[in-house]
Amino acid sequence: MIEEKKEISNLSNNNSNEIEDNSKASNTNSLSLKNSTNNEPIIQVKNLTVQYDDRVIIDNISFDIMRGEIFMIVGGSGCGKSTVLRQIIGLEIPIEGEILINGEDICKATGKDKVHILNKFGVLFQSSGLFASMTLAENIALKLETSTNLTNSQILELINIKLTSVGLAGYESFLPSEISGGMKKRAALARAMALDPPILCFDEPSSGLDPVTAATMDELIKELNSALGTTMVVVSHDLDGVINTAQRVIMLDKDAKGIIAEGAPKELKEMKENKKVYDFFNRIPTSI
Repeated sequence: MIEEKKEISNLSNNNSNEIEDNSKASNTNSLSLKNSTNNEPIIQVKNLTVQYDDRVIIDNISFDIMRGEIFMIVGGSGCGKSTVLRQIIGLEIPIEGEILINGEDICKATGKDKVHILNKFGVLFQSSGLFASMTLAENIALKLETSTNLTNSQILELINIKLTSVGLAGYESFLPSEISGGMKKRAALARAMALDPPILCFDEPSSGLDPVTAATMDELIKELNSALGTTMVVVSHDLDGVINTAQRVIMLDKDAKGIIAEGAPKELKEMKENKKVYDFFNRIPTSI
């Protein structure tokens, strides 16, 4: 299946080369992936503080996300996992700190500069976020129509490529209400990949899915990462998915308002010196 993804990636890149003048953003991102290495950060979070009214949610955290890795943010309910993701993708502006995307600070960017940075991201939201009145093809086409000057035939070709890459070939004319929850997640992922972004972000990708479908989504994330070299940033509460998918993890804590552990998930599972981390990764219930 990975070889199939590589072939799809090559088709997508070839198509992008043919329409270089019409889709500069997509080509630039694809070129970045080809030249990527795992020893340099693509995202740098520096001294990030997030506060809503008088309540501090995240207090002065810093971490790097390396190019091409599967990076997961975990922790208990209310610890700020999705909050951190919203800062990274520019949905919110923190009260303090920097978030550098390929060296550009998304927190300070405005206008066309911010759009340029935002085009580096594809986002799969927890609820999928598909437009209910649009077919899967129309959902993906909307992003391409608003962000590129591609012709209709070029857009249709890319839609086919993206849906095929997530195992949904032949579902172009289906409405979201006509497919399962797992298929909706995959369709939303195809839309997130529309512009070939170098970074894909996932907010609870296994939420609402049965264990088998959740595991299928985990495998898809790993296969796309391996085939395309895309950096994956995932917020998750699914420990099986974290252990089996993540290459590196940070764990946030509500009381600490920050990071209490960082490393490979299997290492954190054995971290007996930190009770909170050990209990979390080993599903040990806390006393009430």
